[in-house]
Order: sequence, then structure tokens, then C-alpha cells
Amino acid sequence: MRPTPAILILAAGASSRMRGDDKLLQEVDGTPLLLRAVRAACAVSDEVIVTLPRNSPRRAWLGDTPARLVELDAGAMSASIRAGVAACRAEAVLIHLADMPEIDAAAFDALATAWRNSDATILRATDADGRPGQPVVFDRTHFGALSDLSGDTGAKPILARHRVATLALPGRAATTDLDTPEDWAAWRARR
Repeated sequence: MRPTPAILILAAGASSRMRGDDKLLQEVDGTPLLLRAVRAACAVSDEVIVTLPRNSPRRAWLGDTPARLVELDAGAMSASIRAGVAACRAEAVLIHLADMPEIDAAAFDALATAWRNSDATILRATDADGRPGQPVVFDRTHFGALSDLSGDTGAKPILARHRVATLALPGRAATTDLDTPEDWAAWRARR
């Protein structure tokens, strides 16, 4: 059985489509989304890394967590992945997009458990219907490729080149990300 992967939470985006609000500080069950994600990750993995914009007010919400905070200048998603992977000590990293409110400790635990019991080098969450989503776990053999990423498409080029094992999460947890005030309003109405 393999060890639990580190969890890298990508939280360095600008929330530009929220028109002045910060999507990662939107409350879910009474807790800011980012803090909720970090607490869930810390419940599952001993190594949690969070990428943040330099001097971000988001940092104040994470002061009492054991997560390692990595600040970077504004940049594409690939910059966050590169910085997080460089900080990772584990043999694998679970990359989580912080704007996904239905990913909780149970989802992280399901992925970590499936990872520990598999021999895949990449494990990707899907929704209940099998549609590929997030988070994704990468073995250390892919850290070089993750460190070479550029642009704002995340790890899609790596996923396209390799065999990817999948794990279905309940409902639309793996494919629900909220980027605009309208997305948040619609999601809250569905809840």
C-alpha cells in the first residue's frame, strides 16, 4: 500500500469573474470556502500545501491551520502548480482547485484511499456519470512534467498523454466549480 499523497490546493487565482467579491471567501456551511477546503485536506493528509497570491487577505483565514502556504506573484494556473509541486515532499500530490465547494474531506479521503490501493501513476476524479473532473493525483514520476507546465490550462497536456485511472465521486462534486456570482447563486438555489 502506498502512502497518502500530499494535497496541493490551488488558491492563487484572482477571482476576476466575481466582479469584486472573492469566490474563495464565499461561505459554505458557514465557513469560507478556502478554509473549509484546507481543513478538509488537513483531515486527510499530513502534507497540505496552499498556493496564494502574494500578500493576499486569504492568508489571514489560514493562520491556525498546519498547511504550508506558498505565496506567488499573479500568474497562470501553471505557476501555482509549479510552485506547489516544488514545495511537495511526498511521493504523490493530489491537486485540488479551491473553487470546488462539493469537494470535502470524504472526497479527499476517497481519492487518497483509492490512490493508496492502486498502482496508477495518475488518478482523476469523475462525477457520478463518469465525466472527468477534479481533483487529480499525480505520482512523483510526473513532477518533472508538472514543473514544466505553462499557461492556464492546468495539467491537461499531461492527462492527454498518459493512461489515467478514475474514481467516481458522488453527484457532480468533481465537476462543480463556481467562478461567477451567478454560478454561486444557482448552486445555492440547488442546495
